[in-house]
Amino acid sequence: MKLDHDTLQLLYDVFTIESDCIRDMRAHFEEAAFTHAVRLLMSAERIGTSGCGHSGFVCQHLAHLLCCIERPARFISPAEALHGAMGFLKAGDVMVLASRGGKTAELLPMLDICKQKAISVIVITANTSSVLAKGADVVLKQYVNRETDRDNAQGTTSTTSLYVMCHLLQTALIELTGYSRQQFAVNHPGGAVGERLNKEDSAPMVKGVESK
Repeated sequence: MKLDHDTLQLLYDVFTIESDCIRDMRAHFEEAAFTHAVRLLMSAERIGTSGCGHSGFVCQHLAHLLCCIERPARFISPAEALHGAMGFLKAGDVMVLASRGGKTAELLPMLDICKQKAISVIVITANTSSVLAKGADVVLKQYVNRETDRDNAQGTTSTTSLYVMCHLLQTALIELTGYSRQQFAVNHPGGAVGERLNKEDSAPMVKGVESK
């Protein structure tokens, strides 16, 4: 099988569509809202994340990233949330809900529970006038130009932009909490990353300069 010219062009367009989305996200970055979100995450004893479909997979990734920097977090499945899983969070904790359209029906009961329990809610959505956005304590605008498939329907570029939003939060938390490489090395001793970090930390110092 050989890819025809039209298919190849669609593939090349994916690079353009997704890179354009990431580049243009900066113009939609709202510093005040982002700062508020980071402040909530820094002060929370526990953090929950949730979303459906592709957004759910990204929220699982966010929960793992947060655990890596010692911010206790858990992905709460919308299916389990109404069957006791919301008991993970208490007053003063934070829930991050992701929904591009801001109308995901499965997340609305979770929003109600958060309000009843005085749990702060951060919503990441492209629809800032949506039901979820209106019920949030902080709304982070998710910018999406278009999906990469020809029907503009599959969760492709929107997934990429949501990943970037999560990485922005992670980067800010690392810097503002002073989380160190040495701490991460203890929590992540496995794999090539753990081997590299622990090797660097055990390397001798030469004239006050870290050995490379």
